[in-house]
Amino acid sequence: MNQTNASERTIFQTVLRILLGAFLAFAGTGHLTWHRTEFLAQVPTWLPIEADLVVLLSGVVEISLGLSLLFLRNKQVQVGWVVALFFVLIFPGNISQYMNGISAFGLDTDRARLIRLFFQPVLIFWALWSCGSWQNFRAKRKN
Repeated sequence: MNQTNASERTIFQTVLRILLGAFLAFAGTGHLTWHRTEFLAQVPTWLPIEADLVVLLSGVVEISLGLSLLFLRNKQVQVGWVVALFFVLIFPGNISQYMNGISAFGLDTDRARLIRLFFQPVLIFWALWSCGSWQNFRAKRKN
């Protein structure tokens, strides 16, 4: 099945895209408010930018991406790639949290932090699949 535009995506893909958009908008709001300290724990110490600024900027980006997933229906293929890239770019923060043994978001053991690392590829796949980005890429490769 060639799923290159919004009208050809399944209801399940649409529901998962909306859930991901809501999740990102909610998480981004948390960056700016009630979970700010928790997100500070994920900022790698080697970044040459103030950690609080990273949390604030990434929160704004997450809110923007979440809203894009929810409302930019005609640009979903591109949005999926951007969201997937965002998840790749923030992965070093998860690695840093694991490597430095920093507790945040209930991840208070090395095992819990290690398990969390395996969810990042799931988020990447979720973004690409629910937006039809991966299907679009494969369809274009066949042509």
